[in-house]
Amino acid sequence: MHEKFMARAIEIAGESIDQPGTLPYGAVVVLNGEVVGEGLNRAEATCDPTSHGEVDAIRDACAKLSVSSLKGADLYTSGEPCAMCVATMYQAGIARLFYAADAADSGAFFGRLVVHDPKWARAMNNQKLREQVGLPVVERSMVSEQMMVADIVAVFEAFIERHT
Repeated sequence: MHEKFMARAIEIAGESIDQPGTLPYGAVVVLNGEVVGEGLNRAEATCDPTSHGEVDAIRDACAKLSVSSLKGADLYTSGEPCAMCVATMYQAGIARLFYAADAADSGAFFGRLVVHDPKWARAMNNQKLREQVGLPVVERSMVSEQMMVADIVAVFEAFIERHT
């Protein structure tokens, strides 16, 4: 059964060969033995850097099921997910991950792709991304500044008052 779902993720990835602005990263979300969401990396086509196959498959599944939790679902993807996709999977409650290409395979793919067309170069490779998101905010390479804490805490309090 796993092979059937992985084959579908790879089939979706294959659609990128003839679709401008897409990359060969396809994914499916499976719940109770049924595909409930599908996605393809359309980041370039949509000008949306979060449009990765895994994230789009999760969005598709949540929209189709009218839920924000996919607790217990499996995700099958053509490539080992980046840190953003893994975080999204945890937020959505994905229980198990199955992937085809690993990070080294993807790195080699991007290395060859960028040689032919520099537009595909990424601001940060997946290894650096994993390192950065795991650091406390004050240790990241991205400059960060906390501000207006009291203002947002007041909004939080008003929300709780209204919704409890």
